[in-house]
Formats: sequence, structure tokens, C-alpha cells
Amino acid sequence: MRLCSIASGSSGNCIYVGDEDTHLLVDTGISKKRIEEGLHNLGIKGDELTGILITHEHIDHIQGLGVFSRKYEIPVYATPGTIEGIRSMKSLGKIPEGLLHEVEVDRVFSLGDMKISPFAISHDARQPSGYRIDNDKKSVAVATDLGMYDEYTVEHLKGLSGVVLEANHDIHMLEVGPYPYVLKRRVMGDKGHLSNELSGRLLCDILHDGLQQVILGHLSKENNYAELAYETVKLEVSYGDNPYKGEDIPMMVAKRDQMSEIITL
Repeated sequence: MRLCSIASGSSGNCIYVGDEDTHLLVDTGISKKRIEEGLHNLGIKGDELTGILITHEHIDHIQGLGVFSRKYEIPVYATPGTIEGIRSMKSLGKIPEGLLHEVEVDRVFSLGDMKISPFAISHDARQPSGYRIDNDKKSVAVATDLGMYDEYTVEHLKGLSGVVLEANHDIHMLEVGPYPYVLKRRVMGDKGHLSNELSGRLLCDILHDGLQQVILGHLSKENNYAELAYETVKLEVSYGDNPYKGEDIPMMVAKRDQMSEIITL
């Protein structure tokens, strides 16, 4: 299985997960051109995609969906609330008839040789979800836009081979930064985003010897930077209640304007 961040951050998100037979995108929050460039670097054409999974309807997760879907007509999968949000987003234009498919959280469905497990997440959208994706050998998950996590979240992220995990903000940078007070409260709230510290604590709960790669994603442009997220999460792992040290974990930070390396699991 391959995992790659085409783009990840508060300004746009698009993650690729696939193997020899099945090619998936999780979110299309960047332009069609950037999606196509990312797929080209992966050796994939747009019409070779099996499906697009959408986590929620915020623009940094669906910006390119209208143009991309009109060109390639790839099936789109999302919860009923997210689909309602997509349809109400006039800036996307018309999505071709029959492309939008409803999925339910906690109900597994198949795309190609992949089993897709949507799970509920806590975010200020209509019906947001994360996705766990398994084939016969490996499993990955995309878990971003988490205002908080609980045992339910942890259960869906256990036993992974790779994970894209939110490390959105540094709490101190957010507190003293330029955001208005209301927005700061939103970001830090239970329906906002995970801080670096909480990301590290969640990672502690899902660590196991088979976890081959952690990609820290959805970093805030104003309230975080890559080195700080990386070191904070490592520190949380080293001091957490687990047998691992931060340097034991293969970990990278996804960039908003560049592809990550292509991870083969």
C-alpha cells in the first residue's frame, strides 16, 4: 500500500492512498491542476482513480472537487451531511449526476480491494468523518480536523500501518497570535482542531510495533510550523505512558504546498 500527502494544511488538503489495483483520494481541497500534478508524480492518471473520500464540506477539503469531478467523473463518497454540504456549496458548480454516494459512519464498504471504514470525528461541520482504509496486508487512516478524541477514536486507529494525524496548532502561538478571540476559541474547542500536544497524546494511545509511518498534517499557517509540531509530538511520545521514545517513530510533517515523499507500507 502507498500513502502520500499531495497537500495538507489549513489552506488545502488532499491525501492519496492506494495499491496496484485501487487508487483513492481523501479530500480534494486544492486546485484540479495541483491534484493532477500530484497524481502524475504518483504515476496515476485522473481517470484511473477508484474513488474520492470526502471528510467534510469545508472549502479546504473540497475546493477542487467540482472541476475535478466534472473532468474525470470519479465516484465521490461521503456521509449524508457532508453530501448535503457539498451540494449547497455554490462555488463548486454542478457535480455530475450520480457521482455522490452516501456512506455511514461505522459501516464498512468496499472500493476495489480496499475496505473503507468511516468513523465519526468532532468538528464544526455537518457530519464529518475520518477514514480507515484496509487491504489484505496493510491499513492506513486519515484523522484530521479532530476537535477532540476519545476511546472511540482510538479504537478506529489501532493496529495501523500508517496514519495521517492532525497536529494543527501550538497552543501558545494560537493564544498570542493574530486570530480574533472567537476564532481562537473555535480552534481550541471540542469541534475545532488538535494541538501538537494532543496529537502526541493520541499517538501514544495508538503506537504499536507495526506502525511504519506517521504523517503529521493539517498544520495551521499562522499558529504552527513544521519543526515545532515534529518536536512537540516526539516529546509527548517520549514522556507519555508507553514503551516508545519519540525518535523510535518514523514520522514526517506534511507540507501545504509540496507533496510528501511516497510512503510504501
